[in-house]
Amino acid sequence: MAEAIHAGAGDHARLIAADHVVPDDLLAAGGYVFVCPENLGSMTGMMKEMFDQCYYPLLGRIEGRPYATAIAAGSDGRGAQAQIDRIVTGWRLRRVTEPLIVNLGAQEPAAILAQKHVSQEKLQDCMDMGAGLAEGLALGIF
Repeated sequence: MAEAIHAGAGDHARLIAADHVVPDDLLAAGGYVFVCPENLGSMTGMMKEMFDQCYYPLLGRIEGRPYATAIAAGSDGRGAQAQIDRIVTGWRLRRVTEPLIVNLGAQEPAAILAQKHVSQEKLQDCMDMGAGLAEGLALGIF
């Protein structure tokens, strides 16, 4: 999903794994798409760690910047979504599109452990999200 969003955003976007993000990466960006799976009703530990490491160094420095989210979930996705929204409220970021939650329907142990496949339709939604955010930033809409 992150790769599809990045592809949609084009050359001006950077794709950085959560465990490689540092505050300067977020400070240099004009907007953000936070992408993660939901595990046990929460965002992944890697994503939480990124927020933990970057939150205070960026507090008061990135207000008003646009953001979007994409969550891959076994059934719901709202728990991870709510966590991200609560955290970025402190940064005063501005949501510019509805959350994209892709429900992969993994409820049984075998399905949970199996490799997941995101449909072409949902990958197109991801590409559209990336393109929309990039275009909005380029045009000064956000």
